[in-house]
Amino acid sequence: MTEQTSYRVLQARFKPLFEQIGAGAIEREQQRQLAFDAVNLLRDAGFSALRVPQVHGGAGISLPVLFGLLIDLAEADSNLPQIVRAHFGFVEGRLASRDAASQDYWFAKVVAGQLWGAAMAERSDSSTNSVSLAAAEDGWRLNGEKYYCTGTIYADWVAAVAMHDKDFFSVVVAVDAPGVTRIDDWDGFGQRLSGSGTTRFDNVAVPAEHVLRRFKPGELRAESYISSFYQLFHLATLAGIARAALRDATEFVQGRTRAFGVPGQSSPKDDPLVQRVIGRLSSLAYASETLVLATAQVLENVHQAELTETAHEADYVEADIRTFQAQQLVLEQVLEATTLLFEVGGASATSQARRLDRHWRNARTLASHNPAIY
Repeated sequence: MTEQTSYRVLQARFKPLFEQIGAGAIEREQQRQLAFDAVNLLRDAGFSALRVPQVHGGAGISLPVLFGLLIDLAEADSNLPQIVRAHFGFVEGRLASRDAASQDYWFAKVVAGQLWGAAMAERSDSSTNSVSLAAAEDGWRLNGEKYYCTGTIYADWVAAVAMHDKDFFSVVVAVDAPGVTRIDDWDGFGQRLSGSGTTRFDNVAVPAEHVLRRFKPGELRAESYISSFYQLFHLATLAGIARAALRDATEFVQGRTRAFGVPGQSSPKDDPLVQRVIGRLSSLAYASETLVLATAQVLENVHQAELTETAHEADYVEADIRTFQAQQLVLEQVLEATTLLFEVGGASATSQARRLDRHWRNARTLASHNPAIY
């Protein structure tokens, strides 16, 4: 089965589910209702195990197919790809580790439908890591507080970074472990349902087998495409938002029977000025999606090289460069699209009932996570 065929088969499989998720997107946004039901739909459908190899019970799909489906999901509700971003990053990390025992242990949990959130960043006066890991008789103890913990509200596990003896440790903690507290206090004006709030650890027990990696400060996996992978997740979500802007602008225009400055009834959808805006939106959506999928193929090439142990430093450098090149354009394209969609309608396009502003707010928030100037 070719990649394109694989994507089309999975797209058809998930289309009803994505439509169901999309049907509740505006209501969730209006009421700030956390997307537990939508996340459970993805979990039950096996979406979270798509990258797990078939030998471990997953679908074993390629990165271009995954990112194609993420664009589809983001078109339905852009909160959802961000919610599962840390989860797929965890899976990708286990794939890259090529540690058979670790893969057996963790992939079984992923295939069972368990989800991961992340607890990496902190709110402080400087970029630092104050969460500590201390040795104990039965393993380790974790203490401290993290913020921007995307998806953790919805997760079964938290992937966290802590300090011990001047080294960083990557650890995994169950969200229901004694001493773990998750707080829904994300106050961004966009991606409001992504669960990116606070996670606290109060003397949380961490078994030795849940310590994944120890590394020195600054030793952030130079030979890995994981940073590019995480960034491309945001770009795929943005591409989906551009599609949603095109969809909503088109639907808005098709039902209109009046236009600014035109007496009586009219047909804005036949106006060449309106058609020009829709055409521009279509081009922006197409361009952003094309860049995301092309970059996903670069990452897939590196992944395949890793599997055959033929990956070189130049491969990882190319993955980083291509991702950041894509970022410079996708951010601009989608922010333009989410502003331009308002040109097809007057003040009625700003109705709270439509919530078209959510597309710009969500795009602007995603674009601010990793500012393009850096």
